[in-house]
Amino acid sequence: MTPHHRKHRLAEINVVPYIDVMLVLLIIFMITSPLLTQGVDVQLPTVQQAKSLQPQKSHLLVITLNANGQLFLDDQSQPVEQAALLAQVGQRSKTDPQLEVLLRGHAQLPYGTVVGLMGQLRENGIEKVGLLTQPPNTEE
Repeated sequence: MTPHHRKHRLAEINVVPYIDVMLVLLIIFMITSPLLTQGVDVQLPTVQQAKSLQPQKSHLLVITLNANGQLFLDDQSQPVEQAALLAQVGQRSKTDPQLEVLLRGHAQLPYGTVVGLMGQLRENGIEKVGLLTQPPNTEE
C-alpha cells in the first residue's frame, strides 16, 4: 500500500489586493473631501483674542451673513430669507433648549445689520448668541 498524500489546501487570505483597494479609496476620499465642504465665502473681522471652535458641539448653529447681507444657515449654499431663517431657528430652539447660535458676519457689513439680527434671534427665544471672529494674520 502506498501512503496517501493528502494535498492540504492553503487557508490563508491574500490581503494585498484589499490593501491596494483601500489605499486607492483613501486617496480618492482625501482628494474629494475638500471639494465637498463648500461654504459661503466670508471675510471675518479679526480680533486678537479669537478662539477656535469646538466642532464636536451638537448644540451649535452657525448663521452666515455675506457681504451682500444674504443669510445662510449652517454653510448651506443657498441663501435663506430672514423670516424663514428665524422660523427654522425658533423651531430648532424649541426642540433643543441648549442651542447656541453663532453669527459669521462679513467684516464690511454695517454694525447695525449684525446687531439687528442678534436682536431678532433673541426675540425668537435664542438666549445664547455669539459672534465669530478670526485671529489676525501673524505672517504680516
